[in-house]
Amino acid sequence: MTATPVAPATPAAPATRSWVALALLHTRFQLLETVRVPIAVIGNLLFPGIALLFFVVPQPAVAGEPLAAVAAVAQLGTFAVMSACLFTLGAGVAEDRQLAFDPYVRTLPAGAGPRLTGRIVTGVLFCLSAQVPVLLIALLLTEASTSPWRVLGGLAMIPVIAVPFLLLGLAIGYAFPAKAALAVIQVVLFPLAFAGGLFLPPELFPGWLDGLSQALPSRAARDVVVQVTTGADGSAVALPVLLAWTAVFAVLAVLAYRSDEGRRFR
Repeated sequence: MTATPVAPATPAAPATRSWVALALLHTRFQLLETVRVPIAVIGNLLFPGIALLFFVVPQPAVAGEPLAAVAAVAQLGTFAVMSACLFTLGAGVAEDRQLAFDPYVRTLPAGAGPRLTGRIVTGVLFCLSAQVPVLLIALLLTEASTSPWRVLGGLAMIPVIAVPFLLLGLAIGYAFPAKAALAVIQVVLFPLAFAGGLFLPPELFPGWLDGLSQALPSRAARDVVVQVTTGADGSAVALPVLLAWTAVFAVLAVLAYRSDEGRRFR
């Protein structure tokens, strides 16, 4: 009687479960590390809401008109995404690189994947949490009104528009030390926000600035979210521009990570 050979079990499924478990562990660790500095969380949550409170609510022509108010909320929600991504990953990565524990973690056999995934998931969670004050202020103090499906669509777009700014945050965090990273983030964040129409609607821009603005990732992200939440016709180039910048920032993040490894582990 011949025994039927049994194919060896493939290790793919256990390996995948182990990778996911490590990514979740790093996510939990990153969240705990961030919330242990309350001012970082409070600043991330409150600044976009304060901007809405002081710059939009006092303007009846904006706060009192439903679609204009929704567009303003979408703009400042996009700014909240940019701010959370750049500060959570950019400043966070740069600060972690100064710790003695960081080189040890990077030499572990799990590799960079679970840790980077944990950072990205943490950034997306903070992007979503930063929308809460903006939505509450809009609900209570403006006439912003749109369908529930458009609200859900706008929230669903948050992880999408966050991707390029998460990658940019990683590139800054791995390229600069902590003090320099904070300065670079501020130099990058606020000009991109102003030129991208996140504080003033692009309809108020002169022609030359509007043309320049449409080539920026901040304007592309803003146009995508405004189109989803208001139903207004959007720019045809917004999504291609967002994808192009995502590719550029991905290359920069990989180069910065490899350069940092070359400096510290050779």
